[in-house]
Amino acid sequence: MAYKPELLATAASLEELERLIAAGADAFVIGEARYGMRLAGEFNKEMIAQAVKIAKPKGVRIYAALNNLMDNETVDSLNDYVRALAEAGVDAFVFGDPAVLMAARAHAPGMALHWNAEMTSTNYVTANYWGRRGAARYVLARELNMDQVIETTANTELELEVQVHGMTNIYHSKRSLLDSYLEHQSEPERLPQKDKDRGLYVMEAERQDERYPIFEDANGTHIMSSDDICMVENLHELLEAGVGSLKIEGLMKSIEYNEIAVRSYRQAIDAYLADPAGYTFQEEWLEAIKRVQDPNRELSYGFFYKEQVY
Repeated sequence: MAYKPELLATAASLEELERLIAAGADAFVIGEARYGMRLAGEFNKEMIAQAVKIAKPKGVRIYAALNNLMDNETVDSLNDYVRALAEAGVDAFVFGDPAVLMAARAHAPGMALHWNAEMTSTNYVTANYWGRRGAARYVLARELNMDQVIETTANTELELEVQVHGMTNIYHSKRSLLDSYLEHQSEPERLPQKDKDRGLYVMEAERQDERYPIFEDANGTHIMSSDDICMVENLHELLEAGVGSLKIEGLMKSIEYNEIAVRSYRQAIDAYLADPAGYTFQEEWLEAIKRVQDPNRELSYGFFYKEQVY
C-alpha cells in the first residue's frame, strides 16, 4: 500500500471539527477531561458520537482520548465508557494505562489502540513491547530529536505519531496550584477564572520575555511551552522517514489560527506526495502561519535539531 501520512488535529467544538475537516485534517483526537488529558475542548459521549457522524462520510477518523491518569474511581466506569465509544463508531482509543487496554479487549474487541504515555515513549523497544500487546500506533515523546525519530521508524512496524505544530506541556501537577496561589493572593473572586481561556502565564525572573501559559482543570495544573513547534518548513524529513501521523496541537489556539495551520500543512503534505523527488518547500505556507502567530510566542523546531535529551 502506498505511503499516505495522516494530518491529525484537535478540536475544541463540533464547529471547529467541521472547519478543520474543510481545511484538510484527516483525523482528530477528542474526548472528555475525566478520561483524556489536556484536550482542546470537552466532548461528552453524545458529542463524540456526533463527531463520528460528521467525520465518517468524509473519510475522516475520530480517535477518543483515554490517556489520563486512571484512578480507581475512573476505572470503575471505564468498561461502560469504552463500550459506548465503540458503539458510537470511533476509530481508535488513545491510551497510556493498561486498564484501558484491558477494557478495550473485553468491551471493544478489534478497536485500534494508540499508545501515548507522553514523555516516556522514547525508544523503539518500548514501541514494540506495546505492539505485542495490541497497540497499532506509538505516539513519540516531543523531546526526541530528528535522528531519534528516524531511528525509531526504522526499528518498529508500529505506525508512529509525531507532533509537528503547536504548544507542548512542560509541567503537570495533580495539585490545584492556581487555586492555592490565588487564595494566597486573597483574590477569591478570581478563582473560577483559571481555565485555558483566562490567558494566565508564568515567567522566570531571568527570562521575562518568555511567557509560559498556565491553566487548571479537573486534572490539575498544566504549564505549557513558551513557544510553538513549527515543522512545516522541514516536514519533508518526517515524510521521508515514513512517519504515519503528523499532529497539529490546537490547544489554546483560535479556530481561525488552527484552520490556517491545518491548511498550510495539508498543502505541504500533498505537494510532497505528488512528487517526492521534486518536492520544494513554498515559503507562503510558513508565511500564512506567521501572519496569525502570537508575537509573544516564537515559532521553533522544538527538540528536533537539538542534542539528545534522553
